[in-house]
Amino acid sequence: MSEILTEVLEANRKYAANFGERSKLALPPARSFAILTCMDARLDPAKYAGLAEGDAHVIRNAGGRASDDAIRSLVISYKLLGTREFFVIHHTDCGMEFFSNEVMRGLLASSLETAQLASEGFRDVGKGPGSRAGEYIEWLTIPDQSQAVIDDVERIRNHPLVPKTIPVYGFIYDVRSGKLIEVADATEVGKAA
Repeated sequence: MSEILTEVLEANRKYAANFGERSKLALPPARSFAILTCMDARLDPAKYAGLAEGDAHVIRNAGGRASDDAIRSLVISYKLLGTREFFVIHHTDCGMEFFSNEVMRGLLASSLETAQLASEGFRDVGKGPGSRAGEYIEWLTIPDQSQAVIDDVERIRNHPLVPKTIPVYGFIYDVRSGKLIEVADATEVGKAA
């Protein structure tokens, strides 16, 4: 058994031992909102948004992008579980800013081992074989953080399965200060009708 697996299972044992009233949390989120944010380990939506267990849906992916799957989750969130507001929250110093589709595709074609981030960008340090299957994926990289937030809010706002009555807010979380910085143009695009 790996050290990480042992640590996770021990932490879960301690958590479950004091689970108590959490077993009675309702299925719909108590505060009726959802957050789409990045999977970056430096982000803790419970802390930066003041959440307790059961408060909100938190949907995470690389970059916090409005991918088809993220929109699927948002639609389920409002349609079946009653959320009434959406937040798109990207962050500063995001890894999705450090490569392009072409770079990712090249790295995967060369090797499936973990690449290394150097001052000039990601570089492959592994040995083959790689796979060309990455050529068929849109990696949703982020060349401009504010524009990416605007694009994601706009994609959600204009999706035919998202009601115009749901406001979609756009923010960037600053990993140096912990502050949420509104992207005003995104929030304007995401206004409820």
